[in-house]
Amino acid sequence: MGETLLTVQNLSAWYKVDSEGHLSQQEKRILSGFSFSLAEHEVAGLIGLNGAGKTTFLKVISGLLPTFRSDGICFGGAPVDFRSQDFKLCRYTVFAEDNSFSYFTFREYLAYVCAAYGKGVPDVSELVHGFHFEEYTDTLLRELSTGNRKKAFLITAFALKPRLLLLDEPVNGLDFQSTEYLYRQISGYKEHGTVLFSSHILESITLTSDRVFVLEDGKIRQTFEGGQINAADIREALHDENDR
Repeated sequence: MGETLLTVQNLSAWYKVDSEGHLSQQEKRILSGFSFSLAEHEVAGLIGLNGAGKTTFLKVISGLLPTFRSDGICFGGAPVDFRSQDFKLCRYTVFAEDNSFSYFTFREYLAYVCAAYGKGVPDVSELVHGFHFEEYTDTLLRELSTGNRKKAFLITAFALKPRLLLLDEPVNGLDFQSTEYLYRQISGYKEHGTVLFSSHILESITLTSDRVFVLEDGKIRQTFEGGQINAADIREALHDENDR
């Protein structure tokens, strides 16, 4: 791991919803007192029970949730606005479910994203083969299964090689072979940048992560590093959380 890439101090985030879940002026707080840091060239896993705030945090970093505040956010040693264009060009997010760009084919989507990031379209043949996606490259995204649509976004992510790669439940919907290939891609990504990913699957966390953050009630309650990372201890931490 290298020097510090991202630091977040005392972050709070909330949604404005009513009792039926519709948008309103009433606040539903998800994150509170959330502080953490990421290093250059590391893989960090984010795990917690449903509702712990994993996806909300990734939405904040991705600039999709404006209702938050923090005592300080720095990226590369300088204050950063998650919604600024400069930061957007440094990160890419793959969400657990994404139905955007439904009338693009994969190749059209890849070309669009590369243009938006100011990069040429790379050779993705190895990634396409690794994810067993060859027969779907010219299919509309809306016509793909959930798993194959996830592959389209994952291939784009690894081809783009952003400085910060954010993955929300990346294993969901993938077949066994593609899951194994994904683990290798995540583990090897440290050559290019940093990965932060959320998962409820312990295997994905223990096989790939340099650090694991356990979320509970919108805060990081425990951190596991290096040799501390094992399924039994993380499972115990989650059970302790469930018993509170």
